[in-house]
Amino acid sequence: MTLIIAHRGSAGTHPENTMEAFYEAERVKADGIELDVQLTRDGEIVVIHDETVDRTTNGKGFVKDYTFKDIQKLQANYKYKSKLFKKNRVPSLREVFQWMKGNELLCNIELKNSIMDYPGMEEKVIELIWEFGFQDRIIISSFNHYSIVACYRLEPEVEIAPLYSSGLFMPWIYAQSLRARAIHPNLKAVRDDIIIEAMNNGIAVRPYTVNKVEQMERLLDLGCSAFVTDFPEKARKLRESKKG
Repeated sequence: MTLIIAHRGSAGTHPENTMEAFYEAERVKADGIELDVQLTRDGEIVVIHDETVDRTTNGKGFVKDYTFKDIQKLQANYKYKSKLFKKNRVPSLREVFQWMKGNELLCNIELKNSIMDYPGMEEKVIELIWEFGFQDRIIISSFNHYSIVACYRLEPEVEIAPLYSSGLFMPWIYAQSLRARAIHPNLKAVRDDIIIEAMNNGIAVRPYTVNKVEQMERLLDLGCSAFVTDFPEKARKLRESKKG
């Protein structure tokens, strides 16, 4: 069965990377969530996509320059145009993990360290995974492939997956060379035959970001391992309709 991974939570309907978006992903019965992590000035792992807080909050500046206490004062849905949402905070990864204790969702953690260098990020993330015993529920991905290899060396039980956005020759071979069990390509960068060949070689394929019905149908019909979408409810209903 093709798994449905909720991109930044249910980002098409709720403020991205907030607890409310993750709650919604659980409510609509997604199989997992995808989120992004950065480090604050005082070393807390926080869930936010951009290196700055400007786009998604009412603050200004780099995440790395905020303390955790100060970044939590920001309004994480400040630019989300809906009266349904009041003040959403920037959550910590620990807060997400605490919530995950009450469900069985998978969690794809994207390390946002391909632009900003966050020394010690890999160790901090792995240590938190150990603390909660989530080794079999976490997938670590990044455009920084050195970083995911570092995570594998720290904890081989945690799955790693390289993110990439352009054509990659025989990506299953590349994934195997990293000790990765999956690839996370941009949907535009992966053909049907590549998806099939990768899966035939034991490498899961989870394209991003799949929001159009025809894109979802293509991947469901192929039996693709999973896909990442802003609209998990729409994806789940489409998957259910195909079962009939």
